[in-house]
Amino acid sequence: MRFSRVLRVGAVVAATSLALAACGGGNGGGGGDEGGNESLVQRAESGRLTVGIKIDQPGLGLQTPDGGYEGFDVDVAKYIAKELGVEEGDIEFKETPSAQRENAIEKGDVDFIVASYSITDERKQKVDFAGPYFLAHQDLLVRADDNSIKGAEDLNGKKLCSVKGSTSAQNVKEDFAKDADLQEYAGYSECLTGLESGAVDALTTDDTILAGYAAQNPGKFKLVGANLSDENYGVGLKKGDTEGREAINNAIKKMQDSGEWKKSAEKWFGPSGYQVGEPPAIEQ
Repeated sequence: MRFSRVLRVGAVVAATSLALAACGGGNGGGGGDEGGNESLVQRAESGRLTVGIKIDQPGLGLQTPDGGYEGFDVDVAKYIAKELGVEEGDIEFKETPSAQRENAIEKGDVDFIVASYSITDERKQKVDFAGPYFLAHQDLLVRADDNSIKGAEDLNGKKLCSVKGSTSAQNVKEDFAKDADLQEYAGYSECLTGLESGAVDALTTDDTILAGYAAQNPGKFKLVGANLSDENYGVGLKKGDTEGREAINNAIKKMQDSGEWKKSAEKWFGPSGYQVGEPPAIEQ
């Protein structure tokens, strides 16, 4: 009986040790449940962060030929990380396609996301948002010499392009031009090729994305300035991380007040003729 009790005590000690070891591992940015209860601020104390971005959107988040990353969203992400105590060289940027953003945050694959991530009530059910840090609008991109399209209502009978799975083009058909001929391509680059060749008459998505493409192709395209919707871009992070949300909000406010926000926005969007307005009010 005594020997049995010793075994039981030993088993309890071993189980407790394993549980404590499991609770102490990981920094929360590498995936799975490791460190899942840590706040963003606590994870930043390790000196490294994993940040989700887009890598195929000129002006917002683009991977360069040398393997680096550039764009307004990238600048915002770097500024936030620095305010959290993490230098640029210690950031791991990770591609997060639109359909995978909530999952990446919930699983801990990324510490936060800056990727033209519009704040919506549906998304708020799964993740928290800091910001917004930018107010974008759905717009139209047309050829620079096309003066026939000055608004969405001018798209009736014309070919409108957007990517498969996007709601932008459907919004135009339902609310502005029901007789628009919708063309859905696999990617924006294909829409641009079609727009340049005349295969389509207009491309629609967020004006920030369109401005990036226009800036990348000087003299070929222009934004109509239709302002078909408001898209408040937020920084996505783990739901319930109040401390992390407040820290990001403070970083965004500092970026705005310092003039770095305006400088970055004009650098990446200005060459297209895009008029950068004032930053949106941060939600507390």
